[in-house]
Amino acid sequence: MFFTTKAEYGVRLLIELGRQGQAQPVSLKAIADAENLPLAYLERIVALLKRVGLVESTRGAHGGYQLARSADAIAMDEVVLALEGSLAPMECFVDDRSDDGRVLCSHHDDSGSGCATKLLWTRVQVGVLKTLAQTTLAELIDFQTRQLPRGGERAAPDERTPAPA
Repeated sequence: MFFTTKAEYGVRLLIELGRQGQAQPVSLKAIADAENLPLAYLERIVALLKRVGLVESTRGAHGGYQLARSADAIAMDEVVLALEGSLAPMECFVDDRSDDGRVLCSHHDDSGSGCATKLLWTRVQVGVLKTLAQTTLAELIDFQTRQLPRGGERAAPDERTPAPA
């Protein structure tokens, strides 16, 4: 399962907003510069995040964006689904749960039997969604903060804290 750069950049944008705190809004240009991301693409991503209530904006000379809720109240499933839409581990896997709760397989008419691998891909999807739901933005911010030395520069790879088990 691959996530697009929309999800990657969106999560990075939110982490940067969370690192800056709620004191004052942060400009997208500052985030684009700090994360080396394309500003025009961030503008499209932040519009999606704003639409679902994850970020809010302030206009004016000191305007910009900030988190709409605390970082510990933002789960990554909400973020990724807002940016990616539904998550499908295979191209043939169609998440059609909005209507009747079923996941469809495009290899068959799915008149009840479905594809032999449907169980596997359903479990993969559920596992990914569960992991995203159990991961908060606050955890990611904390993890990144532990990765940074005191001066704010990124640590060399050998100085990084290992990922929690």
